[in-house]
Amino acid sequence: MNNNLLNKDAVFLRQAKVDDVGALEQLLNRCYRETAGWTNEADLVGGIRITQSELASIIDNPKHYLFVYPKTTTGSQDGDETDELLGCIAVDIKVDADANEKAYIGMFAVHPDLQGCGVGNVILEAAETFAERHLQGNDQPSRLTMSILSHRPELLAYYQRRGYQLNGNEMPFPDDGNNGEPKRQDLALLELEKIVSS
Repeated sequence: MNNNLLNKDAVFLRQAKVDDVGALEQLLNRCYRETAGWTNEADLVGGIRITQSELASIIDNPKHYLFVYPKTTTGSQDGDETDELLGCIAVDIKVDADANEKAYIGMFAVHPDLQGCGVGNVILEAAETFAERHLQGNDQPSRLTMSILSHRPELLAYYQRRGYQLNGNEMPFPDDGNNGEPKRQDLALLELEKIVSS
């Protein structure tokens, strides 16, 4: 990959299309299940992260917004897309038991060659801005949530530096065969939350 064409100031996102499913599957499974990059879960979870049919269903869901950062011939938005994706992130608008809307941020991935260059920060900020705008008008602060695997102190620290805090919600890693195979019995999903006042 020619990193001379890539820098965080050139990052742009667009909404995912069905045509992106193959590249999305490749990016997510590489970032989560292979050992490249610092954000992978390869030591904690085996198997695939997501399938093409699951991705197509997410793209088709009007309450679920999946954004991608496509690679282009020039490294900027004015270039032609190359059919490779350099990053992605999802914003899922959920309604809790009290009928309050919140935004769940997930499927956050950055190509391993670009990790540590600030690209992830730009993608996360863009998703947060989108979520905050979507939640405005509810006469309450915007709540952004996400889940991370336990036993990932460096990832927890990354999100805490960006204003997310553990909210006490925790659930065992789902051992249903749909999310990969846990490699340790005590693996859990920890929920993080960021409250944004409008």
